[in-house]
Amino acid sequence: MPLRLYSLSVGLVNLFLLLGCQSATTEPMASGYDYFPLETGRYVVYDVQEQQYLINTSPIQRTYQLKEVAGKAYTDVTGQTAFRLMRYRRSAVNQPWQADSSWSARLVNNEAIRAENGLDFVKLLFPVQNLLTWDGNQRNAADSDDYKMCNVGQVYYVQGRQFDQTVTVVEQDDSTLIGQDKRIDVYARQIGLIYKERTQLQFCKATPACTGRSQIEYGIRQVYRINTYGKE
Repeated sequence: MPLRLYSLSVGLVNLFLLLGCQSATTEPMASGYDYFPLETGRYVVYDVQEQQYLINTSPIQRTYQLKEVAGKAYTDVTGQTAFRLMRYRRSAVNQPWQADSSWSARLVNNEAIRAENGLDFVKLLFPVQNLLTWDGNQRNAADSDDYKMCNVGQVYYVQGRQFDQTVTVVEQDDSTLIGQDKRIDVYARQIGLIYKERTQLQFCKATPACTGRSQIEYGIRQVYRINTYGKE
């Protein structure tokens, strides 16, 4: 297939999967816990593209790699088994990794929980099934945030690479006259997160001339795409 046609087909497949929560063509496996694997030494490297917007300045463009490694299991303050997620960052492939942050993850009953910047988020619910909804903030004090699961068992492409069984979680996909909030995660069986999109923007509303024109005042766009994964 010519490269141009291949690229177009890949783009259309990803667009289709993100925009519509379709019924899976086959029945999902019993639980789907392997969409959120936790094992000491397991790692994933992501290619990250980021644009940061500030008032009256040009957008700041960044590209870098982020590596996440699962440490040894431990018992957290709630008495649950958890895994520390050690995160490293580098600006280019030939650069050394630098420590970035430390998060954690755990499986509790039917919930996959990630602790990010001191807050617990329920990232997946089991058993996985299309159109399943839940409050991603149910384990923290923030306002409720309804997540929706779709495309269970569907094929997904990241950087031209095919992942046969995935599940998409739409955390938010909302755009108004004053802002945009779009957060989408895609998980693959026995790998975990393979694609993440986060767009949170505030539009200008100070004057009639800018209101409703999607003129960005401040915010951020981030896209994470899996590069490599394995076990150390």
